[in-house]
Amino acid sequence: MLSFVLGKDRTFLISHAEDRIDEDFLERLREFVQRRAAGEPLQYITGIEDFYGREFRVTPDVLIPRPETELLVEAALEINDGAFICDVGTGSGCIAITLLCEISNARAVAVDKSQAALEIAKLNAEKQAVSDRAVFVVSDCFAALDASEYQFDLIVSNPPYVSHSALAGLQREVRDHEPIAALSPGPDGLTVIRRLLTEAPAYLKPNGYMLIEIGFDQSEAVRTLINEGVWSLLELRPDLQSIPRIVVLKRL
Repeated sequence: MLSFVLGKDRTFLISHAEDRIDEDFLERLREFVQRRAAGEPLQYITGIEDFYGREFRVTPDVLIPRPETELLVEAALEINDGAFICDVGTGSGCIAITLLCEISNARAVAVDKSQAALEIAKLNAEKQAVSDRAVFVVSDCFAALDASEYQFDLIVSNPPYVSHSALAGLQREVRDHEPIAALSPGPDGLTVIRRLLTEAPAYLKPNGYMLIEIGFDQSEAVRTLINEGVWSLLELRPDLQSIPRIVVLKRL
């Protein structure tokens, strides 16, 4: 927080440990400390979070990007068949924007049912200089998209997947400050995942791919939801704790 307030890196703080802090900086630091002590995430206090080597704007209108979601980006880049991408539940836009930065010929449609979230995503797209290749649409999953106009090579999503009963057990930083709609879709946490598996084929080109981030205890439940006449399950990619986290599907 002190680095952020002063606009200096940690090396500077260590090498200038005897310097006095101006009162206006000190007052701002006190405010930040009070907010953090009350449980507000550091990312919302500073308004920024790093994701895949880039800095993204975040506010309480969007979920804070997680390292697990970088695994989804890595899987998408390995496929590298994402000339036309749809990011469902884009939030801060970190997935779609990162893919646009990494794939120079890609275009993306980023959808979210929150207009406030999309405004943040637009700011991030401008910051990363990819606005000319991104379209942002207010939509509950694919509801606002016409399948006759939108046929994607790749669909990606980090949907809400926390069950309602599990919300109380989350860290207070998450439970009390991050947008509930981006965390939980309802009782079992699978509502949006079911919709993606059912609705996505109409918007995906034959042999197109869909990548979904899932919860730590959902892999077996998700397996049972996959229609083997529609999808080929290529991989359940584990996170750094060896927990199945990224579902990699190919449309038949």
